[in-house]
Amino acid sequence: MAHHDSRGIGRVSYVLTSVYVLLIISAVVSMKVGLPSASAGTGAATTTLPALSLGADGEQSRAVIDENLKPGTNTWQMTPGNSPTAIQGFSTSTQAQIGQNVNIYATTKSPTFVVRAFRMGWYQGKGARLVWTSPTERGINQSACPLDTSINMVACWNWKISAVMPVTEDFAPGDYLLKLTSSDQESSYIPLTVWDPKSTATYVLVNRSLVEQGWNAYGGFSFYAGKGNCIIDSSSYPVCNRARVVSFDRPYDTGNGASDFLTNEFPLISLMEKEGLDVTYITDITLASYPSVLANHRTLISLDHDESWTYEERVALQTAQANGLNAIFFGAAAMVRHVRLEPSILGLNRQVVDYRNSGEDPLNGTASPGQVTGNTWEVPPASWSPIPQIGVEYSGYLSPNIFVPMVISDGSSWVFQGTGLTTGSSLSNVVASDFDHVIPSGAEPANVEVLAHSPVPKSESTVSGSVWNGESYSDMVYFTNPVSHAGTIDTGNNVWIGDLSRCTNTTPQCAAPALITITNNILRVFAQGPAGLMEPAVTNLASITPAGS
Repeated sequence: MAHHDSRGIGRVSYVLTSVYVLLIISAVVSMKVGLPSASAGTGAATTTLPALSLGADGEQSRAVIDENLKPGTNTWQMTPGNSPTAIQGFSTSTQAQIGQNVNIYATTKSPTFVVRAFRMGWYQGKGARLVWTSPTERGINQSACPLDTSINMVACWNWKISAVMPVTEDFAPGDYLLKLTSSDQESSYIPLTVWDPKSTATYVLVNRSLVEQGWNAYGGFSFYAGKGNCIIDSSSYPVCNRARVVSFDRPYDTGNGASDFLTNEFPLISLMEKEGLDVTYITDITLASYPSVLANHRTLISLDHDESWTYEERVALQTAQANGLNAIFFGAAAMVRHVRLEPSILGLNRQVVDYRNSGEDPLNGTASPGQVTGNTWEVPPASWSPIPQIGVEYSGYLSPNIFVPMVISDGSSWVFQGTGLTTGSSLSNVVASDFDHVIPSGAEPANVEVLAHSPVPKSESTVSGSVWNGESYSDMVYFTNPVSHAGTIDTGNNVWIGDLSRCTNTTPQCAAPALITITNNILRVFAQGPAGLMEPAVTNLASITPAGS
């Protein structure tokens, strides 16, 4: 099966500015009912609410509501004309706990700079709360980052520490952007997740740091791009001068240093915190390192384009699903890439390995097949299809800037309650970038239910596998575990989260209100334990046409 090396809208064309993202999130989410009336006044009023309360939008948490009533700020946003390469940095942590210190490495020609830590959420529509400000730090014009030409890995292990951030009790668990601002008023971000190992929140949202780093071409190399001569092999696909290992010890080259956080993650985070939902945050590295963490929660949330998974993550999810954990895959192409973690000079789990050719991988023939990285999880020696875990398989990608409608195939489903959608209804401009598809093969769950079956013209896409009358399909599916009753949903669409904020109520045929309602329907049912106990899936594959598609 061929897999592409362009994330299309998910990586390039779909990246919006932080200001625009916040404006459209504010406009769209304002269509929804806001926080409970008891939380609309002073902080003291929230004491009338229970700690947890099931609402129309999902399980609400008084702690999340109270957090978002704290004063917000829009100073996290970049100013027009900002040059993010004038100051860049990284930290030695993708995730941190309260009580830890985070070392920050920054390079700038400016004499001084300041770091500000913003917790991202709703905060009266401003999008963030300022939690910490560093002293004024001395600017350092760091040396060029070395390249390991044997694996084409760029790692800035030669940089000097520029600042240290203590993660104190002021840091509520959540997703943070550390904003570096030079004395010349240029800025860039460093993303960080603060997580709580004792959390028992209903929803655990998993940030995709492995994906972000795999696509990070800072210094000229990623898993999908390189420069210069071939190394190891001379293949044209994947490109032979690509990196075989990538390092977190370097800045991100896109999104002002935040990669695609603001488009592929933040719209959902903002929505859930606006609604006061009982959510906590980890990264995929957290899950790989502490797989038992899923036992503390009811629903795992996977974000747009969550393609890179380690063996430890997949086993952790498989075990949790067998014990009743629900899973939502809001993006397509989940579990396509097979990676593993290794330490760097600066710390544990700082390097991501993906040779994308098992014959090149030094572990081939000497280690467990689950650790040997091939082009996808499906190829030998791992030979582990993701279909039983997500219900669908990766099927291709639409050309950049091309959107197609989402077509409802089971309008009677609980998922579409309150939307007015019926079987055959169409939502314009919803499906883009990568897409997933049910192709009956015996690997799919026996009770898989196709909720939406959306035609994708071959003329506007690159398709892996079969085509029916010039079209492939993007499928949104639901299935439940016959023993544990855990529910799993995959949207089959790689820009679902971006769609939550891509249009406003003035946009003709705007799909966002319906998609927000669908999202909240899922969050409400999945909050109540194994979803199959409430809404058992019933397969409808026989009714999907063309037959076999």
